[in-house]
Amino acid sequence: MGFRRKVSESPRIDLTPMIDVVFLLLIFFMISTTFIERPGVTIDLPEGGSQQVTADKKEVEVYLTEEGDLYLQREAITLSALNSYLLSLGVEITKEMTFLLMADKSARHGWVIEVMEIARRNGFVRLAIATDKKVDETTIRESEK
Repeated sequence: MGFRRKVSESPRIDLTPMIDVVFLLLIFFMISTTFIERPGVTIDLPEGGSQQVTADKKEVEVYLTEEGDLYLQREAITLSALNSYLLSLGVEITKEMTFLLMADKSARHGWVIEVMEIARRNGFVRLAIATDKKVDETTIRESEK
């Protein structure tokens, strides 16, 4: 009688679980890095209950901090440099653009008015002031429906 001998395979390491873990880590880090909304400039926006404005691609974002520091598109700028930049855009272009002012709720009222006046003098017709959404009982009831 001839019995066949089993041919034994050499042991090997299965890499599938390790590849799965690496891909999961890659996806986690890719998603978690997109949660930063406004890096660099910390502004505590006031609450407001008015309508929400949809953001145009044609907008100028200006940040005003509590200390009075001014930022244009997240880069530090002075009032005179802001005025020069807006003047260089031209009146025809600024009529179609939105001037988005994000002022800290503790910023001095005079600074906010001064920035708004610079925008008006340079031909901006649309001015949006960013606020945090105020949560009240009506908003909660509407979100539950």
